[in-house]
Amino acid sequence: MKMDTNSTTLMLQTSQQLKQISEHLNNICDRLTEDKQLSTNPIAADISEVSKQIRHTAQQVSRQQDKLKDLQALADIGQIINSSLELPEVLRIVMDTIVRLTGAERGFLMLRDENDELQMRVARNWEQESIRDADFKISRTVIDRVAEEGQPIVTTNAIEDPRFGGQDSIIAYNLRSILCVPLKVKDVLTGVIYADNRIRTGLFANSDRDLLAAFANQAAVAIENARLFASVRQTLAEVTELKNLMDNVFASIASGVLTTNTQNRITLCNRAAEQILARAADCMMQNELHDCLPELADELSEPIDLVQRFNQTIIGMEINSTLPERGPVNLRLNFSPLKDAQGVAIVLDDVTERKRLEAQRRLFEKMVSPAVIKQLTPDRIQLGGERATITALFADIRGFTSFSEKRSPEELVSILNQYLAAAADAVLTEEGTIDKFMGDAVMAWFNAPIPQEDHTLRAVRAALGISEAIRALHTELPPEAHLDFGIGIHYGDAVLGLVGTEKRLDYTAIGDSVNTAKRIQENSAANQILISASAYHHVKQHIEARPTEPILVKGKSHPLDVFEISGLRS
Repeated sequence: MKMDTNSTTLMLQTSQQLKQISEHLNNICDRLTEDKQLSTNPIAADISEVSKQIRHTAQQVSRQQDKLKDLQALADIGQIINSSLELPEVLRIVMDTIVRLTGAERGFLMLRDENDELQMRVARNWEQESIRDADFKISRTVIDRVAEEGQPIVTTNAIEDPRFGGQDSIIAYNLRSILCVPLKVKDVLTGVIYADNRIRTGLFANSDRDLLAAFANQAAVAIENARLFASVRQTLAEVTELKNLMDNVFASIASGVLTTNTQNRITLCNRAAEQILARAADCMMQNELHDCLPELADELSEPIDLVQRFNQTIIGMEINSTLPERGPVNLRLNFSPLKDAQGVAIVLDDVTERKRLEAQRRLFEKMVSPAVIKQLTPDRIQLGGERATITALFADIRGFTSFSEKRSPEELVSILNQYLAAAADAVLTEEGTIDKFMGDAVMAWFNAPIPQEDHTLRAVRAALGISEAIRALHTELPPEAHLDFGIGIHYGDAVLGLVGTEKRLDYTAIGDSVNTAKRIQENSAANQILISASAYHHVKQHIEARPTEPILVKGKSHPLDVFEISGLRS
């Protein structure tokens, strides 16, 4: 509130006029006194008394005028210092105003820091310029006393003042007039204002002290407001930065995230959720789950209700659904209660592609030995092979050709699959590698790609397992569907690796030992297991076998010695 300028002017004019009247009456009184005839006239005494009263009134008017100026100055100062909430600007305005108001040479403002210590925040001179740190030559004694006692101090000549005359800083810096007042907010000292003049003595009076103290009260509030504003702005900036960071993290999460309130309205949706659900966030936000995701609403309602009612977490729930924009999808969901708000957080993972790949892998494992799959490294697949010692096994269903002539294709495939499955299971039980199914025959080997010290014995156990599995299968099939395998086993070197093209590859074994095993199998009878002499040599201590007539096979110049296996030794 700005004081009325007309009132100030009127008081000034009144004071001047009273002074003039007083002087005029004094002149009249003097002339009367000089006239001896009138010197005893009581009128002169009355005039002198009136003159004194008028002079006293003029002095009172002058003092009131000074008070009015101080009030006007405080009002103007309050308006100035509250014109900004920027702390540096408020501090500058405060100090420039103090220096101008008191006529000081220099002004310093100190505020308490987080350690409750006074730190210089602004220093200004009478030219409204900032003072360098090297010129901070002030009386710490005065400042510390004001900070401790919380009372203003004024001295007209610090060097001669008995309170401070002996202080080294006052003598060294030649300090004269000093005025220091505390800054308080709710009776708590927050800082100190210090003003001085190193040349003039008697510059500050008690009225200056009172005026500065009153101003300091306003300044303390303005400074505290500015500090609070700076703190709030800093906090807001940090919160905004954190929110932006969380938004960025939230948007970059591969999992979809939705949150719902107690009315099952979607309150939050990240970018991944938009992609998984094929819905725009704007279309889902603040809408009920049933309205924006009708395909999933029924399956989501129960877990959401459980989470809200029992404040529990549900992990790993999987649902299969069909979304209009995507078709069939497989989703894995986690449900958690929101900690500081009523509602539920839903984390969605799209496992549609993973499920498809897993299904393909299971199918692939049925086509290729799992041991081979484990050896395949997609970024290192190349055509070619390596030489290795293996035990090869061939098993062929005897009489299948004539059997197939009397069966429909559907029935034939069904029966064939049962026999081949029995043979494959026996091989895989011994951790053998199934190369391929060739019509009604199975080709397998052992000791590759995973080395096996007892690979020949494993081949023998697999062959016996096939025979046992077939006997079990006969109990399930009608007599006309009873068939048997003829099996051949051979030990030798072969080249194992990938053959074909980059578009179509086969992992297979090639070599004379493989061909020999096939020729031995071709000479075996139904439910007969024949093993070559080279293979027999490695397992003769573990098996029951008898020699048979040597067989002459294609590609060999001499007959092959073979043995018929009847079982394992105890």
